[in-house]
Amino acid sequence: MPIVIPADPTDNDDFDVSTAALDRAQRSRLIRRTRTALGLSQTEFASRFRVPVGTLRDWEQARATPPDFAIAYVRVISEHPDLVAKVVA
Repeated sequence: MPIVIPADPTDNDDFDVSTAALDRAQRSRLIRRTRTALGLSQTEFASRFRVPVGTLRDWEQARATPPDFAIAYVRVISEHPDLVAKVVA
């Protein structure tokens, strides 16, 4: 059973959220932050690092949860973007 963090009853804009949704949001933020730090569009990032652009969009918009291997890959890209691009070219 998923754990749900209840909304703050004093905040009309707050809402209940599951821990799974929080994890998905943190993963999508990491991917988007990495891509934007490199100054790449979604299409450029997807092409350079061989990730389907639709998958990248789903991950960044938190429509899908990136698997652990994808998060590890993005972390390596963040540290060594030129090396990764060269290896996957």
